[in-house]
Amino acid sequence: MTDVIATPEWLRRIGRPVRDARRHRLQLEEERRFCETEWSIEREIDDLTRGDHPVIVGPWSSEVGYEVLYWIPFLRWVKDAFRLDPARVVAVSRGGVASWYRGVADRYAEIWNELSPDTFAARITERGKVKQMEVSAFDREIAASVESRLGLSGARVLHPSLMYRLFSLFWSGNRPLRFIDSHTRYERIEAPEIVVLPGLPTSYVAVKLYAARSMPDTPAVRKVLAHHVTMLAEQVPVVLLDTGLVLDEHADYELARSTRVISAREWMTPENNLGVQTQIIARSRGFIGTCGSVAWLAPMLGVNTSALFVDPKWLHAHLGVALRAAHRVKGGYFAAADLRGIHPLADAL
Repeated sequence: MTDVIATPEWLRRIGRPVRDARRHRLQLEEERRFCETEWSIEREIDDLTRGDHPVIVGPWSSEVGYEVLYWIPFLRWVKDAFRLDPARVVAVSRGGVASWYRGVADRYAEIWNELSPDTFAARITERGKVKQMEVSAFDREIAASVESRLGLSGARVLHPSLMYRLFSLFWSGNRPLRFIDSHTRYERIEAPEIVVLPGLPTSYVAVKLYAARSMPDTPAVRKVLAHHVTMLAEQVPVVLLDTGLVLDEHADYELARSTRVISAREWMTPENNLGVQTQIIARSRGFIGTCGSVAWLAPMLGVNTSALFVDPKWLHAHLGVALRAAHRVKGGYFAAADLRGIHPLADAL
C-alpha cells in the first residue's frame, strides 16, 4: 500500500497567496490588453479626423439595429470628443436615412445610388459576415465610388469596424454599460418627409414583424403574431412596414391584409424604404415589432414601443442599452415583451 504524503502546513499557507497573485497578474494583463485596444482605436480616430480633409463615415452595410443603437450615437461621441465639424462629414448608408445622421454629417450618400440592391445583397453574402469587423473590399469600392462621385479629394474613411472593435469589449462582457455611455451620445431623431402617403390612416399603430434569431420563423410564432395583429386591428388601424425586399436573413412576416390592416409597401423603393418607415413610425400612435432593427429607432422618434421576442439570449447586451437610450432622449417608452410570457401557448413557441 502506497503511503500518502501530506502537504506540509507551511506550503499550504503560502499556496493560496501565490495562486491569488498569479490570478491577479493574469487579470491585470487582460485588463491592459483591453485598455490598449481602446486606446489604439481612439488614436486611430484622432489620426483620421485631425485636419480639414473630408471624412466619410461608413459605408454602413450592416444591420439596421446596430446602426441606430450604436453607430450613429458613436459618431455623435466622435464629433464631440474629436471636434469633428459635420461640414466635413459625408455619411454613407442605404435606404434613405439622411435624417438619422442630422447633426453628425452635413452630406449623405445613398449606397443604392452606387449599385443595385441585388448586387448589394450578393456582395454581402460574398463578404461572409454581416457585421463589419474589418474593412472589406466591398466597403473600399463603395467608399471610392462616393469619393469620386462627390469629388472628395483627400477624404479619409472612418469605418464601422472601429465601432465594432471598440464595443466588442462591452458585448463580450468585459466592459460595463457605462463604457457604452462614455462612447455614445443619444438624441432624438427628426423624421423626414420623403413621400406623400395617400391613404395613410389619421390614427394607427405601425407594425414591423420580421424573422430573427430572437424570434424565429416557425408556424407557432406566425400563428401567435397573426392573432395579435388581428386583435390589435379591432382597436386601431394597423400599418405594416413590410418592404418586399429580402436583403438579409431578416425577412418580413407575411400577415393578412384587410380594411383595418394595410401595407406600406407601395410607398417604398429600395432607395427610400428606411426613410419612409421612419416617416410612418413617427406619425403613429405606437410601434410594435420584432425586438431589434427599427424597434430601437421608434423611441428616439418619440413613439411608444413594444418590442417582441421569443429567445432573449441574442438580446441580453442590447436591451439595457435600448432602455437607457429611450430614457436619455426623453422619447417614447421602450418595453420588451417575451411572447412566451404573454400567450397561453407559450410552450409551443
